[in-house]
Amino acid sequence: MLMPQPSHGMAMTPEGDCVSQDFEYVREDGEEVVRIAARGREVLAHPMINFGTAFTRSEREELGLIGLLPPGVTNVYDQVKRIYRQYKTEPNPMARYVFLTALKDRNEVLFYRLVSEHIEEMLPIIYTPTIGRAIEEFSNWFHRPSGVFIDIDHPDEIEKSLRAYNLASDDVDLIVVTDSEGILGIGDQGVGGVSITVGKLAVYTAAAGIHPNRVMPVVLDTGTNNLQLLNDDGYLGVRHSRVRGERYDEFVDQFTRTAHRLFPHAMVHWEDFAAANAHRILARYRDELCTFNDDIQGTAAVVAAAALSAVRRSEIPLTDQRIVIFGAGTAGVGISDLLVQMMVDYGIDEQEARKHFWAIGSHGLIVEGMKMRDFQHPYARAESDVAGWRRHDLAEVVKRVKPTMLIGSSAQPGAFSEDVVRAMAAQQERPIIMPLSNPTSKIEALPADLLKWTDGRALIATGSPFDPVTYGGTTHTIAQANNALVFPGIGLGVIAVRATKVSDGMILAAAKAVARAGLSRYSGASLLPPVSELRSVSAKVGFDVAQRAITEGLAEVIPDDLVQAISDHMWHPTYPRVEVVDEV
Repeated sequence: MLMPQPSHGMAMTPEGDCVSQDFEYVREDGEEVVRIAARGREVLAHPMINFGTAFTRSEREELGLIGLLPPGVTNVYDQVKRIYRQYKTEPNPMARYVFLTALKDRNEVLFYRLVSEHIEEMLPIIYTPTIGRAIEEFSNWFHRPSGVFIDIDHPDEIEKSLRAYNLASDDVDLIVVTDSEGILGIGDQGVGGVSITVGKLAVYTAAAGIHPNRVMPVVLDTGTNNLQLLNDDGYLGVRHSRVRGERYDEFVDQFTRTAHRLFPHAMVHWEDFAAANAHRILARYRDELCTFNDDIQGTAAVVAAAALSAVRRSEIPLTDQRIVIFGAGTAGVGISDLLVQMMVDYGIDEQEARKHFWAIGSHGLIVEGMKMRDFQHPYARAESDVAGWRRHDLAEVVKRVKPTMLIGSSAQPGAFSEDVVRAMAAQQERPIIMPLSNPTSKIEALPADLLKWTDGRALIATGSPFDPVTYGGTTHTIAQANNALVFPGIGLGVIAVRATKVSDGMILAAAKAVARAGLSRYSGASLLPPVSELRSVSAKVGFDVAQRAITEGLAEVIPDDLVQAISDHMWHPTYPRVEVVDEV
């Protein structure tokens, strides 16, 4: 069985030599141990070995901490209680984000213990939507660098930059990388996008136990077209417009090849690339390297999971659904592609499956002969199919198509108007409606309105979290199609068997695992499992993804006991046994 690899605490010099570090994490007889060679204030300066007041008296003596900590010794449980009380005094989400970031920079184990015990409450703080505000203000509140900063003006420094993160070739399981052009619903954020990679990795750890010592956040700074940033004297990124074309592609390729050469077992997770590049980059590398795009594949998987749950309740088979995608960009087409694959799995031809979709992009309903992106072509309707239609009018499309499922990924608030929804509900007993755009200010319709306009019959999933809605005496728990239900488990499954690729089949396995985890038929039940169950959902997703990788011949390691392998790879935020050494 492949056991989690130790974090050796060894750095690579630019020449490729290893140099001693202050600590290393290892497993001995199934127990996590940290060997610490640092002493005194150096111990307290590193968040992965600073356990604060949890150090015992003898550990303090051996590590040279006498006099550097208050005399009282507390356990992690009491530390969490104290920190949580402090957290609750913060006045707003941004203040709480700053508080948690400071905690993570000080004591990473305690940070993850706190977040894991309050995951439903804190996920919107460490991830979307609060992180969007933090990214916008990155240059203003920058205090401690987190991640690897690689800029297009110095491509010769890519390898040096990656090595400077002080992780050896076998010590990296996961790299999350962004070029910051398509950050959440706020667009181009330049170098500040590094925060989305840090936040994403925090969710990987909190939800699926990916070891925080074995991950790497990276920002590819190719410039920015955000004039507000370029005219801000405090902006910390390169000061020119975004580089496009051949030079951009060569830069991304050089990063990708270098990262794979230095860290051959790491999955590269592409995050928040703009639609023009996201599909293209994924298509270029996915059959060659272990890469994954959460905006495309993760979003598709969690929405497909919600769709499967809704289909069961609507009692209309997936292969009989008529689906309108409003916002046929990176996410919308990714959702469509996975739903097509599911229909194929249920026995219909791929071309026939695509006829069940009507995709509306920025130029209206996608029709043959019009301007469109390459990835949109498979969903172009024949001109003869839509002759006489008002193709920019969603209400018109809904009345013509009579959809059973309406999916929004447009970032156009209020696009699912009362007229649109009532027209759909007039034709369907259980209309499936998913306004997925976030933050909440961008959502196509509010759940309370959808239930009102459909007389409580709508089956709903949203991109942002909403409180339950009571209508007609029934309390409806609103499913949040949060990618956090999917991507941590995908990473876990890949790591557990060292998958060489992330296949369509593995994404499909993830979607089905989430749908099963959320299976419930009581009136008003959520279509998806709650965020509070992230840890168990991630384990189930990881198992099914790993199993599919083995079945498809994509696993470098086949554990004797896959259940145990998944469990062994899920790091728990508890203080390891401390072993004081002279060197590591």
